[in-house]
Amino acid sequence: TAVIMPDIANHNLKAGTLMALDVIRAELDHVDMILPLFDAYRIFYKQDSDQRNGRRFLEHRIKSGESVIFLALDGEGAVGFTQLYPTFSSVSLKSQWILNDLFVAEDGRNQGVGALLLERAKRFARETGAKGLVLQTQINNTPAQALYEKMGWTRDDEFYGYYLNI
Repeated sequence: TAVIMPDIANHNLKAGTLMALDVIRAELDHVDMILPLFDAYRIFYKQDSDQRNGRRFLEHRIKSGESVIFLALDGEGAVGFTQLYPTFSSVSLKSQWILNDLFVAEDGRNQGVGALLLERAKRFARETGAKGLVLQTQINNTPAQALYEKMGWTRDDEFYGYYLNI
């Protein structure tokens, strides 16, 4: 467990708003802590609450090593998480990570939790020798977009994204 505090100058956060946080890599025994956040994340994206299947989904991802989840803890419980999935770039011949999920509980917002989770994901990508991180967010999710851009992410203006619903 590493205690990670943001560099206030880099993130433009007020010192009085920061929480003392631990950011850990989640394991199977952390699913109960992740589950309420994961369910709230899905509800945010207009899905029905489904903790039973959410639990199964998270347990399978962790057991099979199909994803990496980082969990932000504030001493009283979990306040945020991010989930990364591996992918590969044929062009660069390297791996990269999809930052698929990022969620911060209401009481942890505007306190640097999202920034810490993004920094941990970035460090993990470096540690694994990845080319980088990619993510998508809704067009109207301007608070998330502002955070990503403040943290050095750039919006893709070279490629269009397409989706085929099956």
